[in-house]
Amino acid sequence: MIRKNKRKIKSTRKLRDYRRKLSIRKKISGTSEIPRICAVKSNKHLMVQVIDDSTAKTLFTVQTFGKNKVADKANLETAAVVGKAVGDKLQGLNIAKAVFDRNGKKYCGVVSKLAENIRETGIQI
Repeated sequence: MIRKNKRKIKSTRKLRDYRRKLSIRKKISGTSEIPRICAVKSNKHLMVQVIDDSTAKTLFTVQTFGKNKVADKANLETAAVVGKAVGDKLQGLNIAKAVFDRNGKKYCGVVSKLAENIRETGIQI
């Protein structure tokens, strides 16, 4: 269960995103056969975690920062590269189905391009 700290958030926009995130996470959960793909987008970077919620383990991450970065920015072109990398790693683990968690962000732009490119590699979301 996610801890709810709505009273501490002062910005109305961040509060709206946080409420959306809680609503999504209430309905979505990943298992070892069907993991949860959690996409975290900031203004500069994009990070995707593939999570098994039943054992509370992260299977792998793909990101645009750090030692193992795939690309440099958080735009549509890099979302395509990150989505392809996530799909290839999921196929390497013999996983054909996954659940997509957009982490409170609206499903447009970079987030939709990311999910679209994961689907193009053959993963069913």
